[in-house]
Amino acid sequence: MKIVLAPDKFKGSLTGTQFCNAVEEGVKALLPDAKIVKLPLADGGDGTIEILEYHLKGKRITVNVNDPLFREIEASYLYMNSIKTAFIEMAEASGMYLLKKEEQNCFNTTTLGTGELILDAINKGAKTIILGIGGSATNDCGMGMATALGYKFEDINCKELKAIGKNLSRINNINSNYVIGSLKSIDFKVACDVTNPLYGEHGAAFVYGPQKGASEDEIKELDEGLKNISMLFKKQFNMDVQSIKGAGAAGGMGAGALVFLNAELKSGIDLVKNLVDFDAKIKDADWIITGEGKLDSQTLSGKTIDGVIASAKKQNIAVAALCGSISLSNNEAQVFGISYIDAVMERANSLEDAIQNGYGYVKKMALKFAKEIA
Repeated sequence: MKIVLAPDKFKGSLTGTQFCNAVEEGVKALLPDAKIVKLPLADGGDGTIEILEYHLKGKRITVNVNDPLFREIEASYLYMNSIKTAFIEMAEASGMYLLKKEEQNCFNTTTLGTGELILDAINKGAKTIILGIGGSATNDCGMGMATALGYKFEDINCKELKAIGKNLSRINNINSNYVIGSLKSIDFKVACDVTNPLYGEHGAAFVYGPQKGASEDEIKELDEGLKNISMLFKKQFNMDVQSIKGAGAAGGMGAGALVFLNAELKSGIDLVKNLVDFDAKIKDADWIITGEGKLDSQTLSGKTIDGVIASAKKQNIAVAALCGSISLSNNEAQVFGISYIDAVMERANSLEDAIQNGYGYVKKMALKFAKEIA
């Protein structure tokens, strides 16, 4: 019997690799001859670097860059020399977690550090760059990132503007005369799992601005700024980003990547599955056991488990989901393509107990599963 283990992390409790080890112990206790294939996954958000490092044996490159408030920090990305590919997490240089609560305000933050990581990867020889854009502290439409690559943003007097969200509405011209020459030869793919437009009530500023510390007035000004830069994108680059789903991701980084990097916006889980050759490795499996911290309807909208189910359906492989908590009924799970579900919270005394003792609970769940299929 071939069983593939393909979880996401249980945030704050288990890494994907730890989940795989716990399930392997539980299954092997009853089915010692089972062939276990460990394929931990991620959907392009935080933790993806670790997953790709595990599968592709890339090298971590550490660089001094600017944080969202222009302070020097160390940030890293993964470089896979064998395939000349870099994976960069935007949050490493431009993430909310880098700021104290009182510092968080996307009116004043920049994506400059993300651009500096991209520049370093290009200088190292990367031909493909995959950019994960979750967890950002910014709403500058990639203005900072673009500045690191040679773009200049000028006001009505041709004076260069500081690359922060506050200045989006003051941009009169995007000067691309100084952009690094090698940029056009790089294949950029952006892991993007939201569909928000750039501006408007469902856009970057109104939906995510409040979570990133902006006041009501600042949010309105940011939205006007996003409209302004969108107009310039149309006028100068002939690109109507407002009509593209995901343009509003990460404070407009979706749109910025489209225009400044000529990037493709792709599903994060699909990018990761392709990189690790997931569909080929699950061939002839009897079961795929997946899991993550919480299984709910949102999980089945472009997240890791959704990607696992999509691959499993193509090859007619049964899927079991062992999760931290589950808010779907058995029937709902079956409709989505999950044949077996179980949750840590069915056993744990409290959330704290579930988080601290997740390994043991997952191992017990795997043993119970093995009994069901033996």
